[in-house]
Amino acid sequence: MAKKTTGTKASSGGRGEALPDGRGSSGGRTPTGKRRSTRGGDGTLEKIGALARSVAQAAHAGEAPTIEVPTRAKSNTTWDRESGILRMGDATQTRELFNLNQAKVFMQVVLQAAGIKGLLEEGKTASLRAMFYRGLHTIPGTKEKTFADQSESDAALEDLEVTLGSLREELHVFADVRGSLVGNITFVDTGDEIDGRRMGSGGYSIPSIVEPDVIQFKRCDAKFVLHVEKATVWRRFNEDRFWEKHNCILTHGAGQPPRGVRRLLRRFHEELNLPVYCLLDCDPWGHYIYSVIKQGSISLAFESERLAIPQAKFLGLRAIDYQRCGLSDDVQIALNEKDVARAKQIAAYPWFKNKPAWRREIDQLLRNGFKMEVESLITKDISYVTETYVPERLKAKDWLD
Repeated sequence: MAKKTTGTKASSGGRGEALPDGRGSSGGRTPTGKRRSTRGGDGTLEKIGALARSVAQAAHAGEAPTIEVPTRAKSNTTWDRESGILRMGDATQTRELFNLNQAKVFMQVVLQAAGIKGLLEEGKTASLRAMFYRGLHTIPGTKEKTFADQSESDAALEDLEVTLGSLREELHVFADVRGSLVGNITFVDTGDEIDGRRMGSGGYSIPSIVEPDVIQFKRCDAKFVLHVEKATVWRRFNEDRFWEKHNCILTHGAGQPPRGVRRLLRRFHEELNLPVYCLLDCDPWGHYIYSVIKQGSISLAFESERLAIPQAKFLGLRAIDYQRCGLSDDVQIALNEKDVARAKQIAAYPWFKNKPAWRREIDQLLRNGFKMEVESLITKDISYVTETYVPERLKAKDWLD
């Protein structure tokens, strides 16, 4: 008789319902209104315990232990038009211990769960790299290691995230710091008061974990957030003290912003009611970064409500700016086949496809046959972007939505 297969899918616990205005639930709270915590107070530890008990019970009963992992793929992701964010569907993939093709992956997820349990109980955090080494060892009786490289360790952590319905940061795991902040805000980071106006040339490094139990907003005089794509552009805005002249918070995410930056932007918008404007390159990759900030991403669709900002605005650079700003041929970067394919893919996204202004923008980009970086505005003047381009766009409300 074939053995019965018993699986478990931990409760997603803590995903807020969409508010009437389309925003996610306030301040990282659960549907009951209870404040989430990155210290295990959101029930993560309990969900890991439930996962472990399910595996143990199946084994003791002579059944095949399995874990049902929500599928992180486009096919299992839908766009919620009403709330304006991407959501993960109900499809799952089975990780089965007694399947030779899945046994190692099953073991890796359980191994990472044990490591996370230890972090939560000790009240400590670890980097992605540290989690790789924490679980790395040679399997007894074999010459095979638990992880061939960090990519396998990271994948197991992602499986654990979606299975438990908890962000990596709630598992006490952080990535490398990427992104900076400066501006008219005072906040507390792990007990230390930070004055965003006194951050020097490098700014405040935005950490990976920015939940309310780590960062609390104390005073905010800023009227909006300007998020720029790259550190090089951010530095020009900081040096010109744009944030002081225009009363804002200035951030960057070193390209596609990491989770910590996206989560902090969401908190600025949601808890402080600050508009978020994105100054990104005129290319398919700048458009994609905006899409991720605005709608969420496929891999993190299960947490779009805490990361996405449907009201975020695209401030530039625009395909029409080549002529509108009188730029020279020197700033043109020819589109390659990959760029063209990516532009067409983005144009098919429903949140772009259904907006005439975005259709015109991407069509113009393809007709131009070239892309442009925000840095190209320096050919006008070193401070043209901070003193002319952005102030004029803000005043005219000349942005894409």
